[in-house]
Amino acid sequence: MPKLLFAVSEVHPLIKTGGLADVAYSLPRALQPHLHDLRLVLPAYRQAVQRARRLQPVATLQLTGFEQPIRILEGLLPDSDIPLWLVDAPEFFDREGGPYGDVDGLDWPDNAARYTLFARAIVEIACNRAGLDWQPDVVHCNDWQTGLVPALLHHEPARPATVFTLHNLAYQGLFDAAVFNTLALPKFLWTAEGLEFYGRLSFLKGGITFADRLTTVSPTYAREIQTADFGYGLEGLLDFRSAHLTGILNGADYTLWEPALDTLIEQPYDANSLELKAINKHTLQRSLGLPQTTGVALIGMIGRLVEQKGIDLLLEILPTLLGQPIQLAVLGSGEKKFEQALRGIARRQPQQVAVYIGYHEELAHRIEAGADMFLMPSRFEPCGLNQLYSLRYGTVPIVRRTGGLADSVVDATPSRLQDGSATGFVFDAATPAALLHTLQRALALYHQPEQWRKLAVRGMQQDFSWGSNVDAYLAVYQQALADRGTPPSAQ
Repeated sequence: MPKLLFAVSEVHPLIKTGGLADVAYSLPRALQPHLHDLRLVLPAYRQAVQRARRLQPVATLQLTGFEQPIRILEGLLPDSDIPLWLVDAPEFFDREGGPYGDVDGLDWPDNAARYTLFARAIVEIACNRAGLDWQPDVVHCNDWQTGLVPALLHHEPARPATVFTLHNLAYQGLFDAAVFNTLALPKFLWTAEGLEFYGRLSFLKGGITFADRLTTVSPTYAREIQTADFGYGLEGLLDFRSAHLTGILNGADYTLWEPALDTLIEQPYDANSLELKAINKHTLQRSLGLPQTTGVALIGMIGRLVEQKGIDLLLEILPTLLGQPIQLAVLGSGEKKFEQALRGIARRQPQQVAVYIGYHEELAHRIEAGADMFLMPSRFEPCGLNQLYSLRYGTVPIVRRTGGLADSVVDATPSRLQDGSATGFVFDAATPAALLHTLQRALALYHQPEQWRKLAVRGMQQDFSWGSNVDAYLAVYQQALADRGTPPSAQ
């Protein structure tokens, strides 16, 4: 099995903005037993340095286009023995705020330079020029922040194979054309066959164009991104590269998301003790200031408050929905107009709606354990992880039929309820009416306790651990090596 360098811009529990961080933590841990050697590389954000284990400097690099030398710090990924390298460039990464933006949520204006530096450091490691006496056979890159890596490695002699995973095509790393000239990138990359994208610089396109193999995070999303509705202008390129594109559904890490073992919730439970879930519901209601009313369906929602996630669809139907005996708990952040709208509704109807703006890991677990239903009305969803967590927690998911949601939730139609295959509620049209109709279907079944319990237990019995998906990644690595030729370690 090959030696693997896993390159990513965020990883739980060091730094997290969304599902990418969860995948970057759980996938390497699932892969490690099957690989000869696995290392993970991440920017040395302030939060990551504070939370990493036993860091020590092991190398110093001088990178093209950057005056100051940068260090490589070595440690271990928390709760694992996976070696972790942090690219330490304080001017670019030691900042208050998030990995991609400041404390107000605005993108860092020098993001192009920040992730060019990160990419160049990865290339030096990948080509065994970092003074670490180590070279991978495969570099697995993730999303636009590492999109330059396959492009910069493409013309390197004796390079490792490259795999590029598209976690969300909506975030492309697009910058003005003038930025290209400030990054000291090879001039030959500024072509329509390279990084140029309708007159702009696209980091994501670099990964799609130059990686030996492409993956994305669900089979349905792999098909969707080859269409104009989901391709964001890259559908033609993705169709051209379709023979090298594989959709692999993300897995859930049941060491972190398992209600029987979860230390962040009030009362552990499993499919045989589902009645104990009510204790978590009461705890959640109390902590959010909601009445501890029985017989009221508590609906949870966690995620970015943006149109992609269908938050506008929910806001459209809330006046009608709140006329029914329901409660709503929302955790997330995003566009100010949506944050303000939700806060306003929570102020006006505090008996039914609670909103927490921001991210809170413990509250996320408590919502999964305490809610009766989990809402994901996404316009598109490359994979989604919360529906996988919800299934495990007996929190029935309500989702739109797209991407990984379509691949993981079986609609509770009468026939599916009859044959025992239903696990949630699914709707097709991205409209307020379709969402409201599906919520009303769910609420009707909720008031049939025996049927509801069967549905929840069926979801808890599903296995979305990495399992066979690890084999799919191992096959992609072998395909990338075959596309590339002889791996560096064998030369």
